[in-house]
Amino acid sequence: MPKKLLFVYNPLAGKAQITGYLSKIIDIFTKAGYLVTARPTLSRGDGAEVIKEYGRRHDLVVCSGGDGTLCEAVTGLMAFEPSKRPPLGYIPAGSTNDFASTIGISKDMAEAANMIVHGIPLLCDIGAFDDKYFTYVAAFGAFTSVSYTAPQQVKNLLGHTAYILEGIKQVGSIRPYRLKVSFGERTIEDDFLFGMVSNTLQVGGMKLPSEMAFSINDGLFEVLLVRAPKSIADVQGMIADALLQDTGSKSFLNFKASKVRFECAEAVPWTLDGEFGGEPKSVVIENVNKAIGIIV
Repeated sequence: MPKKLLFVYNPLAGKAQITGYLSKIIDIFTKAGYLVTARPTLSRGDGAEVIKEYGRRHDLVVCSGGDGTLCEAVTGLMAFEPSKRPPLGYIPAGSTNDFASTIGISKDMAEAANMIVHGIPLLCDIGAFDDKYFTYVAAFGAFTSVSYTAPQQVKNLLGHTAYILEGIKQVGSIRPYRLKVSFGERTIEDDFLFGMVSNTLQVGGMKLPSEMAFSINDGLFEVLLVRAPKSIADVQGMIADALLQDTGSKSFLNFKASKVRFECAEAVPWTLDGEFGGEPKSVVIENVNKAIGIIV
């Protein structure tokens, strides 16, 4: 009896390149002995719902799209008991594909499909954001809304340039949040312009500082917070530190943790893997160690 494969793909991701590879990808899966069910996503969040409903009936789940599509696939799988989660294959098709670059998945679609049928699952940590999940980054503050406010059609046409243009439009709206951040036995309260809880080598196509060296499944997140400058001298120092990627300076707060709580008197917009994650005043972010087997 053939093995069953559920293939969920975003037909609009990146420059909609999946449409030219769909037949070849399904052919690769079929020749590897899989009975393939292919399903395009119809709206945001649809991928997670499809996997929640049908994923447990399949031996392998594969998704194709950007980091947001991967996040949806992970969210769908996290609805199952750990012992009943099928492994996840990923064919990157987005504008940036941060997570694929981190774990070494090819951006060539046919090659990525071949990797899935011949590879092995790598157990990866997943982030729990209250009742939501993310694969590699949760962030708030300066420019974090760029990824989901830039229209998909513009991203398809311009690629990374779309993010830059959207970021320029938001320069005038940058402001700090007064946050209480609790991790381990420490609590820090300060004004922050930006913050991210990550498990990746890069975010937005940019490599993270070497001080944030990570393991994909050590049970810990790398947390980076940028303090709001209080003087012109602070601004100059922050720019210099950023150019040198010196995250150990007073401009930054940099630490590792398995669990972090953020509290604020006002609603704080967050992004999860580049998609809007809500506006909580208080949120607990926790590392779910080795939760999903992603094929590499």
